[in-house]
Amino acid sequence: SFIGEESVAAGEGSILTDNPTWIIDPIDGTTNFVHRFPFVAVSIGFVVNKKIEFGIVYSCIRDKMYTARKGKGAFCNGQKLQVSGQEDITKSLLVTELGSNRDPEAIKIILSNMERLLSIPIHG
Repeated sequence: SFIGEESVAAGEGSILTDNPTWIIDPIDGTTNFVHRFPFVAVSIGFVVNKKIEFGIVYSCIRDKMYTARKGKGAFCNGQKLQVSGQEDITKSLLVTELGSNRDPEAIKIILSNMERLLSIPIHG
C-alpha cells in the first residue's frame, strides 16, 4: 500500500492497515519550499502492522540523508546520531510547528498546547 501526503492533503482518504505500507511526502516542508526557506526534504517511511520499520529523510538543499531503522539507530550521511542526554527540561530548546490547519477548533487546540508548552521554564 501507499499513502502520499500530497494526495491526502488534496482530500483523498487513506487508512493505515496492517499491510506493508509506504508513506511518502515528496515535499516535506511545502510552505518552506514556497517561501524559499531551505528546510525542505523528501520523507519516506515504511510501516508493517501499523508500526514503523524504517524511515529516510533526504534534505536536498543541505545534501543530508537521514536514515533510521527500528532497533538499529539513526544516522546522518552514514554517521550515527545520538540524543543529547539532557534530562532537565529547563535547559532544553523547544521547537514546534503550528501546522497549516486554520479551522477555528484546530487553532484553539494548537494555542492551548502552545500555552502549556510556553509555561514550562525552558531554555529557549
